[in-house]
Amino acid sequence: MRRFAGEQIDGSLQHEGSTYLVEAKWHSRPADAAMLHSFRGKSLERPDWTRGLYVSDGSFSGESFAAFTARHLIVMDGADIYHASTAARSWRGCAKKVRHHSERRQPFARVTDLFPA
Repeated sequence: MRRFAGEQIDGSLQHEGSTYLVEAKWHSRPADAAMLHSFRGKSLERPDWTRGLYVSDGSFSGESFAAFTARHLIVMDGADIYHASTAARSWRGCAKKVRHHSERRQPFARVTDLFPA
């Protein structure tokens, strides 16, 4: 993952031909709609092929998803990061999240729900 000096974007990664800007919040407070909108604003300043990945270890507030269904942005919590990085799922979870959001306009779907046991 590449880091950007002087910006509030934590890094980026390349996955299946798309560049993902990554913002990670490692605190216990759930991310709210304002945090997601702020990150979306940063990603809108980038080329159209850029996507966003917002990670919140404290999960997300209930109203954050009611108010937020942005395009080109998926979200993960700490459990998702763990499950997506296991050998059985690899980062295929990221691609499944993108498809889920495209089909249902829901930026958050747990990796464990997308890959039932």
